Amino acid sequence: MSRALLEVAEDVARAAAAHVRVRRPEVFGPDAVSDVQGGRSAVTTKSTPTDPVTIVDTETEEVLRGLLAERRPGDAILGEEGGGSTGSTAGVRWVLDPIDGTVNFLYGIPAYAISVAAQVDGVSVAGVVVDVARDIVYSALRGGGATATESDGSTRKLSCNPVADVSLALVATGFGYGALRRTGQGRIIGELLPLIRDIRRIGSAALDLCMVASGAVDAHFEHGLSPWDWAAGSLIAEEAGAAVVLPLPTSSSGEGAVTVAVAPGIEREFLELLQTVGAMDPIPSD
Repeated sequence: MSRALLEVAEDVARAAAAHVRVRRPEVFGPDAVSDVQGGRSAVTTKSTPTDPVTIVDTETEEVLRGLLAERRPGDAILGEEGGGSTGSTAGVRWVLDPIDGTVNFLYGIPAYAISVAAQVDGVSVAGVVVDVARDIVYSALRGGGATATESDGSTRKLSCNPVADVSLALVATGFGYGALRRTGQGRIIGELLPLIRDIRRIGSAALDLCMVASGAVDAHFEHGLSPWDWAAGSLIAEEAGAAVVLPLPTSSSGEGAVTVAVAPGIEREFLELLQTVGAMDPIPSD
């Protein structure tokens, strides 16, 4: 069943990415003439004034939900914009992020992704992340490894970096939208930065996790991710050899639990380092 779920995930994620590529220039390109599209504002906000959602986010989730309804009628769905199944994780649940990296998408920074995961009883068994701007499809099947398919159709197996010294680790992270959480995250970065190679803040947790899988970074950690942020990317990282620490599948961003993915050669040292600087503890929202 898992392979069939992966095929569905790849198909619907690719279709959603195609929609995003068409819609971004129409809504935010130089020829866009209105901030209202079809009676809906092109940009609104969610948790804080700095936390945007665009009309393309909501449209894209509608695309994903519509395709899943055709291919997998009756399955539960949890999506960033449309909500859904949170209390129960029994059976098959699709976990969707229509655009992970909305701020990047809004500003035209080419680092945003479609994330689609199929979970069975709360465990991700198939995951797909599409790097929309670069047209790279990251895929993983539990127990089947992880791959990246380039725009020319070539596919490569993913494997974490063979890094063995945590002081040489390149670490990706992200920040919440509330001031108090950001203050706590800033303190952690201040203590961690002198002990590693450097920090990268890409702006999309799904892509960060895929970067661990591909070896573009050596580790990723972030507080307050929702299931749609990590459900696909964490499986891709894990199937590429990473050690992962995940929130509960019923968790919410407000709880502030940490998500970690780290190359196996520095797993113990990196987790100990995070523990030392207090990064393994939750940072609840404001």
